[in-house]
Amino acid sequence: MSSWILRGLSMGALVTVAWVLVGILMRVAATVGSAWSIIALALIVLTSIVWGGYDGIRDARANPDPDDYADLTMVWLKAGFLSAAIAVVIGWIAGMTLVPEMRPPGLMVAITAGISFLTLLVYVPAFIGVSIGRWLIRREERKAAQAAEETPANEEAVTTA
Repeated sequence: MSSWILRGLSMGALVTVAWVLVGILMRVAATVGSAWSIIALALIVLTSIVWGGYDGIRDARANPDPDDYADLTMVWLKAGFLSAAIAVVIGWIAGMTLVPEMRPPGLMVAITAGISFLTLLVYVPAFIGVSIGRWLIRREERKAAQAAEETPANEEAVTTA
C-alpha cells in the first residue's frame, strides 16, 4: 500500500469521525457547538502536524543531503485529497440519513468546497510539520558538526600545555 493511501485513509477516518461526533454532540449540547467544532479542527490539525513532523524527521535522517529528500509534498497532497473525499462522501451520507444535526450542504457544494477545504486542512499543517521535522534534524546535524569542529581545537590546546 502506498504511503499516501495509508495517510489518506487514516486521516479520512479521523476527519469523518470528528465531523460525525460534532454532529452528534450538537444534538446533545447545541449551545457549545462552536467549541466542539474548534476542538475537532484542532485535533485534525494537530494530528496532521505531528504525522508530517514524523515524516520530515524520518526523511531528513534517511537523506542527509536536502537535495535527496523524498517528495513529501505530493504524498501529503494526495493524502489530503483522499481523506477529504472520504470524509465528504461519508459525512454527507451520514448527515442526510443518520445525524441531521450535521447540517450537510448540498451535494455539489460538499464535493467542491468541502473537499477543497478539507484537503487544505490536512495538507497545510502536514507540510508545516514536515518542514519543522526536517529543520530540527538539520539543526541537530549543524550542532553536531560544530561540536566536532571545536573538539580537536580544544584537544590540541590541552596537549600543548
